[in-house]
Amino acid sequence: MDKQRAQEIINSPTMINVSYHGIPVYLQEVPLNGGKARVFPLDELHNEQEVDLNGLFEEGPY
Repeated sequence: MDKQRAQEIINSPTMINVSYHGIPVYLQEVPLNGGKARVFPLDELHNEQEVDLNGLFEEGPY
């Protein structure tokens, strides 16, 4: 996923399904520098992680 699309998903008023290597995640933030994003798995809301943008895939809206 590119940085611009990740930011669009974050700013979207509707929930857009995103996965990281097949694991559903909530896309929380895209820092200004680098190719990373801050996410957390939907089944582990306390487990925030920084991941590579190229591992994120858009699954579409609910």
